[in-house]
Amino acid sequence: MIKGSCLCGGIRYEYQGEINEISMCHCSQCRKAQGSAFVAICPIESALFKITAGAELLKEFRAVSYKARVFCAKCGSPIYSARDDLPQVKRLRLGTIETPFQCQNAYHIYAESKASWHEITDQLPQYAEGKI
Repeated sequence: MIKGSCLCGGIRYEYQGEINEISMCHCSQCRKAQGSAFVAICPIESALFKITAGAELLKEFRAVSYKARVFCAKCGSPIYSARDDLPQVKRLRLGTIETPFQCQNAYHIYAESKASWHEITDQLPQYAEGKI
């Protein structure tokens, strides 16, 4: 089981699945939402994800009409994003995970729109836009 929380600990969650994929998104929306060069996310099955504490602290923001970015109203930690047209999938923010895990399936997306001040120096696959 994967466990995680926001920065203040007000929101806690459990995920009964595995982390099988890590996507590092360099698009401008993700950079702004994270305040960083990219966001590390993984797709998870919504049915296996459960908020165990702090559900009342969950707030969402929609930069685009079809996708909610869900975060803690108290500390601002991003928890996941969810698209209206894919209700069975959430994109969990990996920085919130507390449980150790390993995943070899990692890659960069929207690499062509990466921050000008950041260089991707690992050998992971890079995709100009979303993963093909």
